[in-house]
Amino acid sequence: MCGISGFYKFNTSTDNKINTLRHMLTRIKHRGPDESGIYISDTIGIGSVRLSIIDLNTGTMPLSNADASLWVVFNGEIFNYIELKEELLAKNHTFKTHTDTEVIVHLYEEYGAEFLHKLNGQFAIAIWDKNKQELFLARDRVGILPLFYTTVNNAFVFASEMKSFLEFPDFQPKISAKALSEYFTFWTSMSTNTVFEGVFELAPGTYMTINANSKTIKKYWELPITKQDSYKFNNIEEATKEFETIFTDAVKLRLRADVPVAAYLSGGLDSCITTSFIKKITPDSLRTFSIGFTEKDFDESSYQNIARAYFNTQHSSITCSPQDISEHFKNAVWHSEAPLLRTAPIPMSLLAKSVKNKNIKVVITGEGADELFGGYNIFKETKIKRFWAKDPNSKYRPLLLKKLYPYIPQIKNANSSILKLFFGYKLNETESPIYSHLLRWNNTSRINNYFSDDYKEAIGNYNPVSEFKKQLENKLEGYDYLTKAQWTEIHLFMSKYLLSSQGDRMAMANSIEGRYPFLDHRVIEFCMQLNPDLKLNGLNEKYLLKKMMKGRLPEDILNRPKQAYRAPIRSAFFSEEMPNYLKDMLSEEKITEFGIFNLKFVNQLKQKMILNKQVSEIDNMAITAILSTQILYDLFIKKSIPKLQEQELLVLDKVVLD
Repeated sequence: MCGISGFYKFNTSTDNKINTLRHMLTRIKHRGPDESGIYISDTIGIGSVRLSIIDLNTGTMPLSNADASLWVVFNGEIFNYIELKEELLAKNHTFKTHTDTEVIVHLYEEYGAEFLHKLNGQFAIAIWDKNKQELFLARDRVGILPLFYTTVNNAFVFASEMKSFLEFPDFQPKISAKALSEYFTFWTSMSTNTVFEGVFELAPGTYMTINANSKTIKKYWELPITKQDSYKFNNIEEATKEFETIFTDAVKLRLRADVPVAAYLSGGLDSCITTSFIKKITPDSLRTFSIGFTEKDFDESSYQNIARAYFNTQHSSITCSPQDISEHFKNAVWHSEAPLLRTAPIPMSLLAKSVKNKNIKVVITGEGADELFGGYNIFKETKIKRFWAKDPNSKYRPLLLKKLYPYIPQIKNANSSILKLFFGYKLNETESPIYSHLLRWNNTSRINNYFSDDYKEAIGNYNPVSEFKKQLENKLEGYDYLTKAQWTEIHLFMSKYLLSSQGDRMAMANSIEGRYPFLDHRVIEFCMQLNPDLKLNGLNEKYLLKKMMKGRLPEDILNRPKQAYRAPIRSAFFSEEMPNYLKDMLSEEKITEFGIFNLKFVNQLKQKMILNKQVSEIDNMAITAILSTQILYDLFIKKSIPKLQEQELLVLDKVVLD
């Protein structure tokens, strides 16, 4: 794994280009602490910081093809690079290294942009074509790895993380009020938007070409969805056999590395499945890692202990307290580069740090299984609400919802009337393509009420939900309820929150690479051809996975109740140990100075949190959103982060001047 940065048409001296790119890369050196390199010409500057995992000795980027007409920097892993290299050798390509990076540049030389279809991996790629004088950028199918771009004084600038742009001359970030409204509705921004005006991310499954005449963006992969009369797999035995074959190979490919590969073992079904397959492929000792919580409502240590004993792994576990969350919250926002509505990223960062402390660089994790196999409560909730909508006056059907959220007291203790008030929003709009998410988004969007008058005016009549629905057009027409819900969850939540704020950003903040076998594109394509009943059978989520693992996992794990991954909020932010920096960000002075939020409403919320009286999930999300946005503004707009000092700058291992 690595970090990449660069610019096109930056008209300045060579020395200034080198200095600028060196600064940009230093800002993201956590992504690649092992090596760094740059390529500079009159037109282009590209560079990388490298976390060396494959070919530790000769893989320093940038790398070129044989005649040095193509140069590449790359963040990620191409897991099938060995097979692709054999294909290229048969076509008389010659190689100087054993890296997957060099395979990319030769594939591009041979096939052009079509080479992306051949890749099995997670990646953000930048290739400079000297002959065409053209820059090519591409991102993996589901957006596991980030890639951002902007324009500054006619220069096109790109990077793995937006903090790199802070080191580019004259870049002045500005918070987008409309994007904030999206975050405070969806937990993330929509489409290619970021929280900053004029800064965009390259969408998953797309590539971009930039030359003197044009900038074009094209889609090379989309999430495949199947209509009800076209499911490829309806039989559980046949489907299980096919999945096992594909998933075994997905895990096997992700074990390729010239360094040790470990695994997260959360005690949940997904991580236990990945661990089980790893142990089957490589029965040798496996290192596993987990995190528990001092607050028992969030802790899964008992299941982690069962899993650890069952697999007999070399296991390390750490414990997260509310104080840990408050102490590391600022750092999480800095690395997320986005408002946060949950504190869940912080424990993931602490977990990654514990991996780094054991001198391990790579972990395999279970992300993606919930999205692909109907594991989230939002999928069950949709099914129950559709059933309820057939008899909206029923006293009993709403009671089914109590089973989904035992960790939310307001729901756990609610009667039928209260459940109708809470869950009845647009109950009968079952034909809506976004029916599954209407209630969640309506509840979350209440956070928009905390905006100041200026920000409300800037947002105007903009409605993120209406805009999202408009962009969908008729895309989900004719598909079953679960496919619609999965499509929305994968496009918004998985790529732009789960794989970002909880995935790549927290891992790479600690120079750790995450690998996700459930997100192998073959696994995804298989899952989207399944009959929905093989994913969510009644209210039994991940039905196929549980059938497959029967007798291969402890019953306590196989049949454990679903527990959403969460982390403390109120106890983290409202205690005597709360760091002064966080107190300052919520102070009347800073709320007024930054001008994003309504001071009166923020003070009322703070008082409610302090008194701990009827604090709701929305209250918890609101205070997290407000605090993280204040921090984001302080770091990126006020630029409170210290300037890089000369002694901090990277010593470049490779400099190519052309």
